[in-house]
Amino acid sequence: MAGSRPKVGVLALQGDFREHLNVLRRLGADAVPVRRPAELDDVDGLVIPGGESTVMDKLSRAFGLRDPLIARISAGMPVYGTCAGLIMLSSEVLDAAQGQQTLGGLDVTVRRNAFGNQNDSFETDLETPELGLPPVHAIFIRAPVVTRVGAAVTTLATLPDGRVVAVEQGDLLGTAFHPEVTNDTRFHRRLLERIAAG
Repeated sequence: MAGSRPKVGVLALQGDFREHLNVLRRLGADAVPVRRPAELDDVDGLVIPGGESTVMDKLSRAFGLRDPLIARISAGMPVYGTCAGLIMLSSEVLDAAQGQQTLGGLDVTVRRNAFGNQNDSFETDLETPELGLPPVHAIFIRAPVVTRVGAAVTTLATLPDGRVVAVEQGDLLGTAFHPEVTNDTRFHRRLLERIAAG
């Protein structure tokens, strides 16, 4: 990590990677798109954005990124996954497409499209004690939900009905919602703190 400016990659195969790049740059990070293994080698941490998890999975294999991603995650690189990114980081996916694979790292089970289709998108405020006040204003778009949380995983936020929508395990962070489209930068800051601590 050069000086105090972390170099943070955003997986830019598909999805809303530009929004994450903008947030990270506003927070002072050197944020770069990652599409190739050599670009992944050069970053201190990574964001896996929202999008279509099945397409991201296929493209990560087509671009030769799947194995390098798994290796960096296993080696402790801080990673934050939103929506499809949370699915990519999970150890198990319910309602997965045929042949769909994940990168793993987070000991959680998630259900794809748990809230229905695009028309069933919604917004709500979430209590997040680990991040302090005010509550997080969360936007859910074709979002997954965490149905099982492993022993080493910390739950960061739940819906009022108890369904888990934000988790953390070591240097891995995942949310079912999209902080990059609101002005709440606390999850991105948390990733940057993990990178700085490393």
